[in-house]
Amino acid sequence: MSGECVSNDMVEEKRSFVTDNYSDSMPLSQLNPGEQGRVMAVEGGHGIRQKLLLRGIFEGSIVRVISCYGPVTVEVDRNTVSIGRGMAQKVIVRRV
Repeated sequence: MSGECVSNDMVEEKRSFVTDNYSDSMPLSQLNPGEQGRVMAVEGGHGIRQKLLLRGIFEGSIVRVISCYGPVTVEVDRNTVSIGRGMAQKVIVRRV
């Protein structure tokens, strides 16, 4: 069996590409009440992506934080949604 090996240079290039694109991004849980953010990425597997998608939170959607005490409560497409802090940590947003 032959396998392809990825060089350290390629890994480092990919790492810098990801950090450059999301350098001004942060987890949803770090936004303050009243601030808006555009969802840039959802870190996690299929299950968490599906749960967030059913609540209207996916890449490209705009969310406004209502409350961040206890569960994180956001407004997305004129709907109010509460998600746990752990789930909010996996939603990467950029301030709008």
